[in-house]
Amino acid sequence: MKKPNDNPADPFKKALADATRVLADDPDLAVSYSVDPPGMSNDAVRLPQVSRRMTRDEVLLARGTADAFAMRRKFHDDATHNRYEPRGQMARDLYEAMESARCEAMGARDMPGTAGNIDAKIGSEAERRGYGQITKAADAPLAVAAGYMIRQLATGRDLPPGADNVLELWKGFIEGQAGATLDNLDEVLSDQRLFARLSRQVIDDLGYGDQLGDDPDGEDDEDDEQAESEEDETQDEDQSRGDDEQSEEADASPEQAQDEQQDASQAEVTMDDMADQELGDEAELPDGDAPMEPPPPQPVSEADPNYEVFDTSFDEEIGAEELAEPAELERLRAYLDQQLEPLKGAVSRLANKLQRRLQAQQNRSWEFDREEGILDAGRLARVVANPTTPLSFKVEKDTEFRDTCVTLLLDNSGSMRGRPISIAAICADVLARTLERCQVKVEILGFTTRAWKGGQSRERWLAEGRPQQPGRLNDLRHIIYKSADAPWRRTRPNLGLMMKEGLLKENIDGEALEWAHRRMISRPEARKILMVISDGAPVDDSTLSVNPANYLEKHLRDVIAMVERRRAVELLAIGIGHDVTRYYDRAVTITDVEQLAGAMTEQLAALFDSDPRARARVMGMKRVS
Repeated sequence: MKKPNDNPADPFKKALADATRVLADDPDLAVSYSVDPPGMSNDAVRLPQVSRRMTRDEVLLARGTADAFAMRRKFHDDATHNRYEPRGQMARDLYEAMESARCEAMGARDMPGTAGNIDAKIGSEAERRGYGQITKAADAPLAVAAGYMIRQLATGRDLPPGADNVLELWKGFIEGQAGATLDNLDEVLSDQRLFARLSRQVIDDLGYGDQLGDDPDGEDDEDDEQAESEEDETQDEDQSRGDDEQSEEADASPEQAQDEQQDASQAEVTMDDMADQELGDEAELPDGDAPMEPPPPQPVSEADPNYEVFDTSFDEEIGAEELAEPAELERLRAYLDQQLEPLKGAVSRLANKLQRRLQAQQNRSWEFDREEGILDAGRLARVVANPTTPLSFKVEKDTEFRDTCVTLLLDNSGSMRGRPISIAAICADVLARTLERCQVKVEILGFTTRAWKGGQSRERWLAEGRPQQPGRLNDLRHIIYKSADAPWRRTRPNLGLMMKEGLLKENIDGEALEWAHRRMISRPEARKILMVISDGAPVDDSTLSVNPANYLEKHLRDVIAMVERRRAVELLAIGIGHDVTRYYDRAVTITDVEQLAGAMTEQLAALFDSDPRARARVMGMKRVS
């Protein structure tokens, strides 16, 4: 039996978690440690992992991150923030960076001990992002520099190395454009509403006023003025009407006044009777006229309405760039390229072969003797020789695959760790580049879970007394490595994320396939192709331990049946060392991961092949030996 303090880092983690709750003034705040990027939600914060060695850098980074989140929790109000938040992306980045700096500066003023910890966090981030090596302002993020400026002006503290370099590159520009506005910083720092207005003015000063959207306070002022004006007009009309009525009553005879009073009394009695009758009618309304109950919630899965998920609040659909810093992605990408240097030649040759086959179908072809289109200059001689001959037109024929989108859905489970995930990443990269050259849109997606053995969903299930048959019991993580509309050159580093230690966990294939299918059917392209690359059946220990053994596998089969029945998306799969032909109608299983590149290119080439016999021959292949 292990002792409670077997890990020397546990006492430090517990003490830091307690201190974070105290600083945040939130005793119910959940604090966890993870290799995933730090983050904060409504009721939890995720801090950087602290290993058993407890190195100085790990401790300082954990403390600084904890203090930054605690200050945000203590001094930040979401409603005020959202009220003044700009509409444009760059303006939002500036607004967010300045608000974070305000919260940290408030903490440094009230609790000076947090300032040094947050300095360590800022220095670590600057070093990881390579800020110290930037030499041009165009390469340094303006939003980050604006946040640094707010922090330095509010606290008077020097910035850590790297961070000061970013500020110096932009300092002259910020002071020149927004210096007068920032002179009022001390007066508004403790009031989030006033600071938000100052931030919007700074954003306007820096040249991004067109991204601010409407002024929330300006709209309220206009509404108030309009309401007051309407109220004054109403009062004037009522007063004028009252004066006229009094004048008419004064001119009327006493007999007429008495008759009007009797009529008014009778009318009042009649109105009271009608009101009583209506009240009685309302009290006796039949059940059919009662307010309708809200409709039942939509099922989690379109493929199987009986498929259950215990809690979806911890699931995430996230871009690869949000799971690692840019410098780390570049490093991981370089590592991926280095690992696969011997294989890249073979993959590139297969990609070139695919490109040649596609381009062979892209040769321009025309339909002649049409009644409209482009004038056929080659046949003008006939018109000159015989003016009564009508003009001839031609129309270019579109290639079959020009209006096409291909999605590659990659299994990011722990069993893919090592060479399989490396080859899958490089193949997806090369195929995306090849298909883009042929004007085919490509999307690259990955699926895994956020934690091993259940994560926060399982913790909530345990806290609620372990209800029976909870359904899927883990936190999904669906990753977008490359969206269909993003150019390959911009997303190339994202595929390096698959090399990140701790990313690959469990795999819940059915929900991932349904997610990819939903994304595809919303695309405008006429033809949609979805290729799944996996090395095994869906497995999640937390889910399968409290549900039937075939729970996830049945859902995967139901989703595949739905996709193939609707026929809006062409579905095919490649199994790595695992027979996926028992799930997918169009599939191939490879016994060696080295064959993945050839299988992917052959499968895609077959789909684009204009010869139906060649397409059927390749699609009928079930195993590459």
